[in-house]
Amino acid sequence: MTAALQSNIANSTPDLSGVEFATSADGLPLARIGDLVLAMVTSPSGFAFVASAGAIRRPLADLTRAEFIGHDGRVADEAEFRARVAETADHKRDVAKLHRAQTRMSVSTPWGGSQMAVVYAVGVVAHMTSGHGGFHLSTERNAKVHPLLRKDMPWYEEDCEWAIVAISFPDLFTAYERSMAEKTFRNTWPDVWETIRGCPLAEGESWARDRRAFGQRHAADYIAMSAILSDQRPGMTEVVAKIGGGHIRGGEERRFLVASDEYAGRGRFGFVIDLARHPEYDGPSSFIGWRNRGDGS
Repeated sequence: MTAALQSNIANSTPDLSGVEFATSADGLPLARIGDLVLAMVTSPSGFAFVASAGAIRRPLADLTRAEFIGHDGRVADEAEFRARVAETADHKRDVAKLHRAQTRMSVSTPWGGSQMAVVYAVGVVAHMTSGHGGFHLSTERNAKVHPLLRKDMPWYEEDCEWAIVAISFPDLFTAYERSMAEKTFRNTWPDVWETIRGCPLAEGESWARDRRAFGQRHAADYIAMSAILSDQRPGMTEVVAKIGGGHIRGGEERRFLVASDEYAGRGRFGFVIDLARHPEYDGPSSFIGWRNRGDGS
């Protein structure tokens, strides 16, 4: 599965046994956990995130940024990076105790032919294909999934539905995986989560619930669909927006100018145009697709 490693700092002292810390040749904080090396990388815009590299046996002090790939979530500082390393080390130790078996199976999945399989237990197998993957449950295992989460076809894809498998069979997953599964469950199926868990979700506890509330709150507002730094107005961003963010088919597109600093602070569900402050713009456009239109050519 492809869940990004996110911080879940424990209150107890983190277990860093077996972890090697160092600084790379170009100054990055590094940590080696078995055959995995993690780095804290600072982006050009100033925020730090975790990147990884595998099967590197050279001294950590010889490594450079070019050897690390991926973006496994942001960290605030080196202390949070170390906490993330401890969490990852715990996860790897827990995985080793579960004795999962990696093998090859000639199986057709909804995402193509299986290229690799991991047997978690009898009737619970994760399949990987060239482009995607997920879990297959036997008839008996699938019958044990909660009716509100159970699928008719016993295939559960790796992006979100893997969490259904982890919630249904927690003894087959690590503490970290169970934590991520619960978060995915809340974020993806908030109504079902409330029914099964028997308690309401507060604002900020479910991405899907908050996204729905945002859409309802701004159904009549212009919401940015695309944006580009203005070539004509330094310090401004040219924004193309539609009512409801384009959820209404055929809605009219309008252009606005927004201070770039303000636009950079937009929320996670989009930027809402304030008609009282953000002027509609009909001048020359920085969008290639708008340059030949009558109102901005």
